[in-house]
Amino acid sequence: MKELLYDRRNACEYARKWAYSRNPKYYNFDSVGGDCTSFVSQCIFAGANVMNYSKQNGWYYINGNNKSPSWSGVEFLYKFLTNNNGQGPYGEEINQEKIELGDIAQLSFDGTKFAHTLMIVKIENKLDFRQIYISSHTFDSFNKRISEYNFEKIRFIHIKGVRK
Repeated sequence: MKELLYDRRNACEYARKWAYSRNPKYYNFDSVGGDCTSFVSQCIFAGANVMNYSKQNGWYYINGNNKSPSWSGVEFLYKFLTNNNGQGPYGEEINQEKIELGDIAQLSFDGTKFAHTLMIVKIENKLDFRQIYISSHTFDSFNKRISEYNFEKIRFIHIKGVRK
């Protein structure tokens, strides 16, 4: 398999372009649990340009009825990125001080279940939640401070690369 670079700029540019609207190429999941993880998957795809069509544990989108659970599910995306040894993007859970633009944050509002996925689009100070900015859907936003969310737990996923 060929190693490719994850284009963080493309991922963040996609997040900016579609933060307050919906790309007509993708189903809007707002009415069925939220569009946040699908939106972040779209951002990742803009930076990776490779999907993984494995029916068992892949990451892909063909249409609203034909997609992997990892495309739109918070925990499924986490498991795909942190366990992917095949095609597509792959990553690892990291500490806050290692985040980069185009990485992902996931929030738990109750301290047990992670329920919201965000794309990191601007970093002024990695150690201060008031200076880490995200883009998201469901609660549409761009350049919103992570500190504006009321969450119990947060985890970060660093996209290490892409395989084709």
